[in-house]
Amino acid sequence: MNSMILRKLNSGRLITINYYKEGLLQTCQGYFHNFDSYQQAIFLRDEHQKIFSIDLSVIKEVE
Repeated sequence: MNSMILRKLNSGRLITINYYKEGLLQTCQGYFHNFDSYQQAIFLRDEHQKIFSIDLSVIKEVE
């Protein structure tokens, strides 16, 4: 993974991820929860404590 992305993920702040799902650009916000190198996915926790994953291959941008 790009070191700039890793710094943003480990900042402990709310992050925004733009990614593609079924050909459409989606946006989600959350806090970094975990990274799974085997599945090539990151896990985010939203403000309701719900955890969800995003495949690295579909991520366009991390803000």
